[in-house]
This record gives sequence, C-alpha cells and structure tokens, in this order.
Amino acid sequence: QVQVMESGGGLVQAGGSLRLSCAASGRPGGRFPMGWFRQAPGKEREFVAHISWSGDSTHYADFVAGRFTISRGSAENTIYLQMNNLKPEDTAVYYCAAVVWGRITNYRQSEYDYWGQGTQVTVSS
Repeated sequence: QVQVMESGGGLVQAGGSLRLSCAASGRPGGRFPMGWFRQAPGKEREFVAHISWSGDSTHYADFVAGRFTISRGSAENTIYLQMNNLKPEDTAVYYCAAVVWGRITNYRQSEYDYWGQGTQVTVSS
C-alpha cells in the first residue's frame, strides 16, 4: 500500500506564491510518476501538472500558463508544486497522486493509482 500526503496549502493574496509538497511512501525501491490535481467548490477535479519518475519530463494544464512549476525533491517520491502569481480562481483543494501500476497516456484521474487527502489553497482578491 502506498501512502500519499500533501502539505503546504494556505491562504494567500492574489499575486502571491505558495509551494505545495507531496510525499509518497510504502513501496521502496522505485520512483513513481506523480501529478497534481485540484478541485474547486462545485467543480470537477481537474489535472494541474505531472512529472515523470526521473523528473526529466513535465506536463501542465493550459491554465497554468507558466505560473506553476512541478519538480522532484532529493528524497524518493517527493514532489513539489511551486505556484506563483496566484489568482482567486486558483482557489481549490489540491491533490497529489502517484502512478504505481499503470502508465500515463492522457493525464486522466483514472491513470493515477494512489491519492492524498488534499490540501486547501485559498487565494483572496
């Protein structure tokens, strides 16, 4: 069983920055591709960013528009999401997810095997 845990959410003013962290544990000996999703109140959960197991490849949703950066940490299966120039519409619960069994083709939720509980990000105007 793989455990995924996010941290780093909070309240920030528009134009500010936050860095989210995520750690996946419970399956030693390998690096997983991992990603971030978010869900705003009353909306569907949507893809934000993805990073390959090596960190060499990343993919972002169009709305990120160069404001967010996903990266891997030195610890195995630790990733970050640096969010700059935040907007009120970025307010959501942000979820981290890991791909353990399958492979990514379309960055759909169903392609990720393990999920964290989420961390709240609130951007005030």
